[in-house]
Formats: sequence, structure tokens, C-alpha cells
Amino acid sequence: MPDIVKLLWPKVVAVVGASSDKHGLRGRILETMLSHPFDGTIYPVSRSAAEVQGLKAYPSVADLPQPADLAILIIPAEFIPDELERCGRAGVKAAVVLSSGFAEEKGGDGAQMQRAIRDIAKRYDMAVTGPNAEGFANIANGLIPTFSPAMELSAGPIRPNIPLGKGQVSVISQSGGVGFAFFDRARERNLTFRYVVTTGNEAALETSDLIDFMLDEGKTDVFLVLLEDVKTPQTFHRVAEKAMRLGKPLIVCKIGQSEPGRRAVASHTAALAGSHAAYRAIFQHYGVIEGSDFDEMLDLAAAFITCGDKLPAGKRMAICTASGGAGVWMADACVRAGLEVPELDAATRATIDAIIPSYGTSQNPIDSTAQGVFKLGYAAFAKFASDSPVIDGVMVVVTARRSAFLQGDQAKLIALAQETKKPVFLWSYTVPSEKSVEVVSEAGYPLFKNLDSCARAMRVLADFRARSEALAKQDMQPVAPTADRRKARDNVSVELAAAAPVLCEWYAMPFLSCYDIGDGHAPGALINSAEDAETVARNFGCPVALKVQSADIPHKTEAGGVALNVTAERARAAYERVLASAKRYAPTAIIDGVLVQKMARPGREVILGVSRDDHWGPLLMVGLGGTMVEALGDVALAPVPLDHAAARALLARLKAAAVLGPWRGQPAADIAALAALMVNLSHFAHDHVDSVAEIDLNPVIVHNAGEGLTIVDALIVKRQSPAARAAAE
Repeated sequence: MPDIVKLLWPKVVAVVGASSDKHGLRGRILETMLSHPFDGTIYPVSRSAAEVQGLKAYPSVADLPQPADLAILIIPAEFIPDELERCGRAGVKAAVVLSSGFAEEKGGDGAQMQRAIRDIAKRYDMAVTGPNAEGFANIANGLIPTFSPAMELSAGPIRPNIPLGKGQVSVISQSGGVGFAFFDRARERNLTFRYVVTTGNEAALETSDLIDFMLDEGKTDVFLVLLEDVKTPQTFHRVAEKAMRLGKPLIVCKIGQSEPGRRAVASHTAALAGSHAAYRAIFQHYGVIEGSDFDEMLDLAAAFITCGDKLPAGKRMAICTASGGAGVWMADACVRAGLEVPELDAATRATIDAIIPSYGTSQNPIDSTAQGVFKLGYAAFAKFASDSPVIDGVMVVVTARRSAFLQGDQAKLIALAQETKKPVFLWSYTVPSEKSVEVVSEAGYPLFKNLDSCARAMRVLADFRARSEALAKQDMQPVAPTADRRKARDNVSVELAAAAPVLCEWYAMPFLSCYDIGDGHAPGALINSAEDAETVARNFGCPVALKVQSADIPHKTEAGGVALNVTAERARAAYERVLASAKRYAPTAIIDGVLVQKMARPGREVILGVSRDDHWGPLLMVGLGGTMVEALGDVALAPVPLDHAAARALLARLKAAAVLGPWRGQPAADIAALAALMVNLSHFAHDHVDSVAEIDLNPVIVHNAGEGLTIVDALIVKRQSPAARAAAE
């Protein structure tokens, strides 16, 4: 890894292509750099000017009075590779390529020039951001090599006069303009920033590399990240886990979420695991927080900066308000966010009731009325609420249009922030004045203008704590396989290599059973005649299911290739019917026979599957609804392998997870058996990552607790070899 210190903390900077024309980008970038108090030396490099903006200019980086640590390149794209090569030969160890016209442009030599940047950076071990970037800002050192108008002196100070909290925020953005927009929009919140880094096309350094450096540096408390893509998934895995273990929230907006089309797939799993679903699975696995817009992400940053050391232990919120309507509105927002608003305990209520007028209420929301607030202030009621043993966090509803009342209450607010171990948020239902924001910031509280954002921020803090505590108990690294699993893995690998490209249930289950996945599979027999259908059905002595087995008909229900609850007397006719339907559906299909099985006992229907994402590798999917899963859309995904805790956590993410518990008079489903199946399937997928593209177990019928489950159908789709994929394309 190149030395990122030379990029972000250089002592000598060369601006290649600097100009005195402050109307153009080449002049604006130097003007911006010179307007901030950088504790270092800046040299303009220009082939046509002896002096640039009052500084002596030099014709080349090789001619500088002292070697440059960092070169800022703002010259036409076609000259970048040669200039970067000259920088490498001159000993420059970092560069920012601001120029556009590379891989983002279709046609031409842009992609080739971008590869040249990567190769040169690697050859000289240079820390290079860009191309097509907008520079960066090291706020802590006053180094601002960017042409963003947000960083011009006229835009305002780069550090708040009254900082909110003691922590620092860093922005890493693949979009240049958006990166500095975070900083610009955060000014009114008094957040302190350490870095804003735009990475552009990421020919060399990637977003994850910069986050990794900042985590090691230990001075960034919250990360705001705008992603277009992740180029090296392995690095992201490592860095995301590292951030979570260090308690440093990654608040990420992944843009480009829409999927205008999906590829034709053989399994339901792959159809449900689209590109953004894969990103979301990775984010959720590592506790990465998804943001949707500037305001929400900045509100989240403010929440962590002020309350990161007092994350809520649960989701039980108290609401303190002098406006009854605003308090009820906040209660509704809390419920929408998945928070609880419980009635306060009797002792706390008695304390509050002794103070507030008779027309107020202490039950929660606490309506202290205007009279109560004028008597004691906001802080007093927030203190009563935070002391309650049934409360994990407090939302104080205020009017911040006038600052005088908040100023009078400031000393008590400061004392509360220092004493309480629970997070306290303030939401203003009126537009806050600039002075009110300063007063609240100085007291150490985030001041929210959007009630839903306020509620969601508290929910995110609670979830972050829960995920951190779970991760502390969880080994994210795959456990070394036992001798039995190594033997199973080796045997399956050999036989799988020789197997057909698509394995229907009859051929898939022997492979899966090597990983104890077949224990809950319904016994059956593959037959090829109507007579055998009747014989097998009579031997079972109970209703049976008949299912066509063909690699060419992966979705046999759609083909009419399934008959259920068939008695022995009707087995012959059912056999003929499903066979005829399958042949009509797929006339050229090779049919291996019809599988006759005992009907499974009733239970909750679930789908389990594995789909290999082209970027992230295999993902395990679980969903409720079985064969109805595509209509219901209630699925959750995670990277493999999983342990039992991770499997249960994945089940809990399902919207209708409650139906796996006691439901309408039924006992809970056998979640232990389902979690065990998920773990075994994840190990199968992990061990055979190069051989398997998709797996479907659909439906899996989960019986009552202690009674196990039944795998009703199975499908394995092998990965094509590179040669086969090329031929298919």
C-alpha cells in the first residue's frame, strides 16, 4: 500500500498546470489553496509562465527547489500519463488527478489512459486519487487542493466557531461535487470535518483504502461515504469489519440502485438477489448504515458525534414536549422508525405529576405544557425521563425560533449532557434561529429539523450498538473445516466436477446430503412408468407427491409437472398427467423420470438459496412464502459462510419474521433446525464457490419447534467455465 500520508499530509505540493486566470479551474484551484492556512510549501508548475498568482513557477516537477511530496495534476487528459511518469521519476510519492476524459467517456483512449495511471502508480508506489476527481480537503491542516466553490474563502469558514461535540467527520466520495456538498451543507450543523476526499474513477486508490488509512489514524469518528461501486470487494469486507469493531460508523449512500432489467435465471434465488440487493446484504452484514440523502446522512453524523459514547441500550423512547400535538407527531415518527414509546414507570410519573399542571400528562409523551417548561426548562423534564428505568433514549420537542429560552436553559442542558448515559435529541418544530443552533451545539446536542430523520437517527444508534455487541461475540472469519467436512468437501468437489450443468432434486440431494442438508428431505423413488407410480404410492401407504425430474424444467410447478396429495388409486393417472404437461411445456426437454415422495407435514413455507453475485461472490438468501416468495418479496441475504448467530440474525431481518414464532394458536416454528440448515448450506456454498452458481431449496417446510423441517424441492446450477461463458456470449 502506498504512503497515504504523502497524499493527505504533504509538506511540499506541486500544482502542475497552475494558472493565474482565476476564472478557470486551473487558476481557481491554486487560489483556493492559497486562501487557506496550509502549513507547507506550494510550487506552481507551468511551462508557459514564470510566475503564477504571485509565486515563482517552475517548468517541471524535476526543477523544483525541493522534491514534492504531492502533485496536483490539472492538465488535459492526454498529457496525464507522461506527467505522472515524470512525477514518479522525480520522487513524487502522491498525486491527485483532477482531469477528466478517462474511462468515464465512451470510446477513444480514455480507458487505456486510466490503466496507464494505475500501472504508473503501482510501479512507483504512488498514492494516486482520480482521475475525474475534484481534489480533497485536509481541514485539520488547511490543505484544500480543489476547485469546489464550497471551499472558497467567500463560502465561509472551514471550521465551525462553536463545534458540535468533540468528534470529527470525514467524507469520501466517488463524486467530486457531492463530496464537497456534504461539507457545504454541514456548515449550519456546526460539525467539525477532518477530511473531504473525492476519489473519481479510482484508477489506483479506492474508497476502502482511504477509510482504512483514516481508521488506523484514529482521528475520524464518523464516515460519510458516497459510493458508485466497490472495485475490490475483499478490501471492503476487511475495512467494513474493522470499522465496526472499532465502533466507527460508516454512513454510506450507494447510488445507481435501479435495475432496468434482470438476466434470465434458472433459480428463484438469483432472480431475487439483484445488484443492489447484494450491496445491501454486505452493508447489513457489517453494520454499514445506508443513507438516502444529504440531510439524513448529516443528521446521522450529528447523532453519532454527540451520542456515539452513549448509544441507546434498546428502542424505548421518552418524548418530552410543551406542545401536545408536536409530541404526538414525534410519537408517530418513533413508531414508524421501529422505536417504542412505552408508558413511564410509576415513580417517574409521580415525580412529573407533582410539577406539571393538571391538564398536562406524564404517561409518555410527557406533555409538560408551556407552563411546566417555563417553570423548569426543557432540561429538567429530559432529566426526569432519562432517569426512568424503562427508557433508553429521550426526544425533546422544542421551539427554537427564539433563542432566549434555550439560552436560559443552556447551563442545565450542559449538565444533563455530562450526567446522563442515555442519548438525548432535540427536535424543533419551528425553524431554528442561527443563535439557537449555536446554543444547542455548545450544550452538546444535535438539533433536528425533520422529525422522521430524528427518529430514524435514534433507531440507527440503537441498531449500531446491537450490531457492535453481536459482532464482538462473533468470529467473522470462516471456521476451519473439521476432518469430516474436509472429506465431504473433497468428495463433492470431484463428483460435482463430473456432474451435469443443472442438477434437479433427484441428483442434487446426494451432494447436499454430504453436508447434512438431506436429513429433512422427504424420502422418495424415481420411477418411469405409471405402474411404478401406483406401486410406490401403495408402499408409502399415504398420499404422495409426483414431480417431474428434468434439468431442462427447473420450475416444474409452472410446467404442470407436479401433482400433490395423490392416492395410490390415482397415481397412474397423475403420472400420465404430469408427464404430458411437462412435455407440452418443454417439448425438447430430457426427462429423467418422475419422483414419487410422501407428502410433507404442514408447516411454515420458507425458501433457502444461494446466488453467486458477479461482484460479491455467493450470497445466502432466506425468504418467507416458499413458492410465493417472488410475489411476497420478503427475503434477506448475507455473504457466506454463516454461523448460527448470523443465521438467526438473518431470519430476524425478514419483515414477517414474527410468523416463525407462536402464531394464531400455533407453537413457534423449529427455528433451530432452520438456522442449522442455513449454516450447512452456507458452508456448502463457501466450499464450492468456484463450482456452484445457484442453489434453490424451495420450498422448505419448517415444522413446529423440535419437529425439524422438510426440504420439498432442490436445485443446483453449476458455474460455467470461463471458456463456456465466453462461448455463450
